[in-house]
Amino acid sequence: MSRVLKRAGHSRLKDIEPAEPVRRYERQAPGEMIHIDIKKLGRFHEVGHRITGDRTRQSSRRGKSWGAGWECVHVAIDDASRIAFSQILPDETKESAVAFLKAALAYYASLGIAVERVMTDNGPCYTSKPFGQACRDNGLKHVRTRPYTPKTNGKAERFIQTALREWAYAVAYPNSDMRAAELPRWLHRYNWHRPHGSLNSKPPITRLALTQDNLLRLHI
Repeated sequence: MSRVLKRAGHSRLKDIEPAEPVRRYERQAPGEMIHIDIKKLGRFHEVGHRITGDRTRQSSRRGKSWGAGWECVHVAIDDASRIAFSQILPDETKESAVAFLKAALAYYASLGIAVERVMTDNGPCYTSKPFGQACRDNGLKHVRTRPYTPKTNGKAERFIQTALREWAYAVAYPNSDMRAAELPRWLHRYNWHRPHGSLNSKPPITRLALTQDNLLRLHI
């Protein structure tokens, strides 16, 4: 009995112990690592209850408007600068993952960032042979998160939450095509104008050593 009580007491003590703090890390230079992830969003033809708060016609809407299928928001964020890139693609297949990787590398190259590593979760599209080959073809080291520890790809997760809050669900878009059209404009604001808490309230673009001429050229 005493052993049982001791074990129970030990269990209760463990329950009240503070959780182990999340260890934050940051790469030193832009391009040392980018984080990539995917968020699936439903397509729609009219404003839904998430925006209006009206669920009274939800069942009738679902068949007419919300049976439009899904689209996948592929995101990339640079670990050091927090400069982000995103595209909406029809799915999360290996073909889409490879196409997005190539587009992301081209975007970062346009800013003078040479990517060295890419971190992803262990989703099938990222563990596929085509994605691995694309990494090797571009001289990238592919780092995968440990199973059941999504916080190791936390920068991508936090960016997705910010994008949902400030872009996807921020406006009562008439349809998902209008939502998609707004994504490039929101990304520009995020990278060039939006203060970032972890960057001393400066936008991500300030982490690049760009001259005034380059800033003006890229911004235009």
